[in-house]
Amino acid sequence: MNVNLSSPTPAAPPAELIKESSDRAFKADVIDASLEAPVLVDFWAPWCGPCRALTPTIEKVIREKAGKIRLVKINIDENPQIAGQLGVQSIPNVFAFAGGRPVDMFLGNLPETEVRKFADRVIAAAGPGKPRAGSIEEEIKNALGAAKAALDGGDLGTAAQIYGMVLQHQADNSEALLGMARVYLKAGEAEQAQAVLDTVPEAARTGADYLSIAAELKLLAEAAALGGTADLAHKVEAAPDDHQARFDLAIALNAEGKRAEAAEQLVTLLRRDRTWEDDRARKKLLEFFEAWGAKDPATLKGRRLLSSLLFS
Repeated sequence: MNVNLSSPTPAAPPAELIKESSDRAFKADVIDASLEAPVLVDFWAPWCGPCRALTPTIEKVIREKAGKIRLVKINIDENPQIAGQLGVQSIPNVFAFAGGRPVDMFLGNLPETEVRKFADRVIAAAGPGKPRAGSIEEEIKNALGAAKAALDGGDLGTAAQIYGMVLQHQADNSEALLGMARVYLKAGEAEQAQAVLDTVPEAARTGADYLSIAAELKLLAEAAALGGTADLAHKVEAAPDDHQARFDLAIALNAEGKRAEAAEQLVTLLRRDRTWEDDRARKKLLEFFEAWGAKDPATLKGRRLLSSLLFS
């Protein structure tokens, strides 16, 4: 796959999602830019209290949308021409541009929920979200696909390189951040994975990928405080009803990548004592499933074993 994000003249750094503009730059920053993604134009002035209250709300919504829509701020005291042409008489006044023309607007300091609804409406009206051929959005989409393919194929170096290039253009791209965190996890670098995960935007911290990585890092942290699998296995062999040792062994096995064995140990614990410590073994098994992902072979096997036990 051709990924051209390493061009010496990148098209749109992350800051371009939110920028100050002027009458002179309006065509490039708004008209031309809206051919690639919708653009909100926030007409404001330093003396306007409602403007100062509204702008952070709009910026928050723009960052949440991760490139689906952009924001351009224009100080009407310094740049009265475009505001006059658009008939701006009071501020804050926000115009939406898509396809090179104004498509919607609102007046006043709206609450965050209403600003988000407005942005969503503009994004939906602009089209199905397919990036324009040759645009930076299309290149990023293709690059993310190539990075995921490399990651799935075990080529961590290539995946990291591509995710890194994407993040040079969109520092808050949640898919690239999660991909980079996954690269670090697969490379056995949990601290770096956690550091990257901590930079994922709040709005993206609810998806399956984020929750899976967070759960895996939590399990690795727990395993770091335990002994090695050999010592724990000896404890379990010597005392099969030492439930804590078996529980710890499952966590340690998971940290070594022995997922199926980890699941088997917890199912065995459940078979011996389903109610141990308020169903702790079953809850931990569910944490494993979340960390591994629904389609992982160990998850599928573990769910079969759990179902067989619970419904036998």
